[in-house]
Amino acid sequence: MGIFSRLGDIISANVSDLLDKAEDPAKMIRMIILEMEETLVEVRASAARAIADQKEARRTLQRLDAAQSSWAEKAELALSKGREDLAKAALVEKQKLGQMADQILHDMSVLDEALAKHEEDIQKLEAKLREARTRQTSILNRLETLENRSRMRRMMSSPKIDEAFQRFALMERRVDLAEGRVESYDLGKTKTLEEEFAELKASDAVEAELAALKAKVGGDSK
Repeated sequence: MGIFSRLGDIISANVSDLLDKAEDPAKMIRMIILEMEETLVEVRASAARAIADQKEARRTLQRLDAAQSSWAEKAELALSKGREDLAKAALVEKQKLGQMADQILHDMSVLDEALAKHEEDIQKLEAKLREARTRQTSILNRLETLENRSRMRRMMSSPKIDEAFQRFALMERRVDLAEGRVESYDLGKTKTLEEEFAELKASDAVEAELAALKAKVGGDSK
């Protein structure tokens, strides 16, 4: 059973209200779009039939006009030959065809009104369908965001995360131990005379650079 019972229900429907009341908005919007698409196909099919009827009516009207002209010519011919009875009979046939033409003209005006209504309905349906598809995109994006957030929370609360960090800590500990073993070889070593003079030179160089920097800073502040 569809959500809507007739075309007017779709056109007057408030999509937002329908979705707010739905337990499953994603499923509801799919159903709404499906029914709108099916209704649009039906309205277009009805419009196509009306257009076909119009074309057929125009062709029939042309044939009737031609037939009326033919009977008028026959009436003139009959009068010219002194056959008033045949002329009258020809005019009777012409009048019958005229009445048929008048009925077809009336039917064509009805078809014009129906086609105009179909066009109006199609425009309104397409607008509703665009609105529904926009809402569907919004709902799907929100659901995807919620799913991603839920997946992230599940991942962060997973014991595998703790196990991974424990492995990282263990690896860091192993690196610390390896570095400690290397640095332990330098413990207890006495500095050579060259190393001590090198340190003195390095210290003098640092002091000189520091003094130059102080002088520069002091000069800039004046």
